[in-house]
Amino acid sequence: MNFKQLQHAGAERLSRRDSLAGRLTRTLIVWVGGVWLLCVLGVVWYVDREINHNFDSELIEVSHRMFDMAVHELDKLQREHPDARSPLIAPPQLYPTDAVMYQVVNLHERVLLRSAEAPVSAFDVPLAPGFANTEQWRIYTVRHPTRELFLQVADPLDERRSALNRTLFGLIIPLGAVLPLLALVLRNVARSELRVLQQLAGEIEQRSGVDLRPIRLPGLPKELRSVADHVSLLLERLSQSLDVERALAANAAHELRTPLAAARLRLQTALEHDLKREDVQAALDALQMLGHRTEKLLQLSRAESGAALTRAPIDLVQLAGTVAQEFWQDPRVNERLSLKVPDSEPPIALGDVDALAIALRNLVENALRYGRGRVVIEVMAPCTLAVRDFGPGVNPEQLRTLQNRHVRHGSDRAGYGLGLSIVGTIVEKLGARLDLASPASGAATGFEARIVLRPA
Repeated sequence: MNFKQLQHAGAERLSRRDSLAGRLTRTLIVWVGGVWLLCVLGVVWYVDREINHNFDSELIEVSHRMFDMAVHELDKLQREHPDARSPLIAPPQLYPTDAVMYQVVNLHERVLLRSAEAPVSAFDVPLAPGFANTEQWRIYTVRHPTRELFLQVADPLDERRSALNRTLFGLIIPLGAVLPLLALVLRNVARSELRVLQQLAGEIEQRSGVDLRPIRLPGLPKELRSVADHVSLLLERLSQSLDVERALAANAAHELRTPLAAARLRLQTALEHDLKREDVQAALDALQMLGHRTEKLLQLSRAESGAALTRAPIDLVQLAGTVAQEFWQDPRVNERLSLKVPDSEPPIALGDVDALAIALRNLVENALRYGRGRVVIEVMAPCTLAVRDFGPGVNPEQLRTLQNRHVRHGSDRAGYGLGLSIVGTIVEKLGARLDLASPASGAATGFEARIVLRPA
């Protein structure tokens, strides 16, 4: 195996080790094993208490049951062996395997009687009623109610340790046997449940600049469904941004071609005729048209992107007055443009003040350019901005196509094209409504545009 093969194999092992399924399996095994061990320790602690309690209860019961028999046996053996110096040994018990180890001692801690299984010397514990421990024995001492005698019953501690160890091993050994099987099961379950995540990753990987379709994967769990929804929203926003860029490029190619050609032709003509004033002025007019078109394209691009459109309360009277004041600064417009506002409280609408100012400005520009007469800006309750002129207007067929981009009905082919398209896009982004009518309301001719907004 060469170096590249070794490197590839190492990368595959690293990939498997770093996979989410592997991490999940290892984490679950560690937690399951840890919780199991904690449970084992708790069970061992509880069993140890129960074992000690049961054994101690047996010692107490046996000592009270055997004391009278042991004293009776002591009196009998003392009568048979009155000169005995060493401790007397009780007869063998009926069941040697369950024999009780005990000693009968006096106040001077001298062993008077012991069972055959008990040690020869006295237990090294205080001669007082109750429990005491040595290294090998758990001893319970009880005093005779009428005689100066003590009975000490012993239980080997090894039996208690052995019972506790059996319980401990009985819980730990299954853990060691089950953990590998549990790891295998958890790995398979994790891979099966995470397969849908791989499908989601595959769907996201397929998306590109030419494929921004929303992600549609049925059966996704709640958490992954939220991820898919957010990715789909992101793709939708990217698609909108790309559409705006494409539309800006297409609009620029369509709208700027004629002004650029006109400016180039006028300048070339001016150079050929020694820069005559009328030729230079024509070139300036063409450049002014180019700047105007460029401004409209930027407005349209901003409107289509919906960038920074807010939803705030707007005083429509103040907005209309600000826009009208901009036009009144031109003496040629001052006499033609008038503003009409309601006598009651000014309407308050919900929208973006800059975007609405752009929309209203475009409506006024169109009315001034194509109305050829008086133009009125009117603020109406509840939340409506209206711009009307009293020019020739448009016919019903033309009215249906006015909001289409690049469509012009003027004799100079300047038309309403981009202006109304900008207004329509802004109104749509703000959730409002644009109504067009020809003739204007209350007149036999003219054109009227209304922006109907939502109250704040």
